[in-house]
Order: sequence, then structure tokens, then C-alpha cells
Amino acid sequence: MSDAVFTGGCQCGAIRFKVSGEVGIASICHCRMCQKAFGNYFAALVDTREAELVWTRGELKHFHSSNHVRRGFCGSCGTPMTYEADDGVAVAAGAFDDPSQLRPVVQFGIEGKLPFVDRLHELPGRHTMDDIAAAPFLSDIISYQHPDHDTKVWPPQRGEPEPDNKEGKA
Repeated sequence: MSDAVFTGGCQCGAIRFKVSGEVGIASICHCRMCQKAFGNYFAALVDTREAELVWTRGELKHFHSSNHVRRGFCGSCGTPMTYEADDGVAVAAGAFDDPSQLRPVVQFGIEGKLPFVDRLHELPGRHTMDDIAAAPFLSDIISYQHPDHDTKVWPPQRGEPEPDNKEGKA
């Protein structure tokens, strides 16, 4: 895909990583194990076999989902982070700071694919703040989520967002 350097981490910022070198394919997996591991209809993953993956903050917790695969996640916030097998490590695409650079090119585990997934793009779309009348708490929400870039220290004092994280995304 690219010889660029990619960074990312979990939602709370306890886990951070850097991937240097040639990242492999980005994929979607529909198998039931990935659905359960990600709490979603599918898992989006990026192969890091040919790249250098370095954990720059924190340590993953692991769950062996089978005799061949273990899955890494943040022990503090629960963010799914890795799919680890004998042939290498894939990192959750959504954990990258800029997942838009990692477009999926193949789908795996299609025997578990839910029938409505191919039509998700047909659902009506609304911006978060379009629901302000139904969810008035959104008007003054402050995000405690780690920003999409490396930080020297995390977390900041509770209630004090990092200066460049003021957009208040839930």
C-alpha cells in the first residue's frame, strides 16, 4: 500500500502504535468470530506482516479466540486492536489515526456475512448534531477520547480537553 508511517491507538489513549514500511491489504472479515470480537457486523483489518509494528504506549490484553488466533485489545477501554495468527498480525483499521488511507480491497469470511450489509449505504444519513432536539446533551458534550495523533501525556485532566480536541465528538 505505502511506505509511509502510520500511527494509531485505542479510544482512551492507553495503547498507541506505529506501523512503518509496506502495510499489506486492508480487508473486511465477516466471520462470526470477528463479528463477536469487534461487536459489529464485520471487522475491518490491515495486514502488517511486511511492515514494522511497534507498540509505543501500553500493552495489549489478549483473548485466544481459537487454537490458532489471539486477539489484542485495550484492557482499559476495550477497543479491539489486533488479530494475531501464525502468519502475522493485522491491526484494526479503525484504530489507525487516519483510516481513510486504508481502503479495504477484499472481504473474508463471507459465509458469515449478514444479508443486509451490502445495503447499509442505502440507509438515510444524518450528522450527529442533526439529533440535537432528541438528544440535547450533545450541545455541550466534551470528548475524553484520545485525539488522532500521538501525545506525550495522556489523559489530560478530566474535563479539560487537549487544545486541539475541542470539537466535542462523542
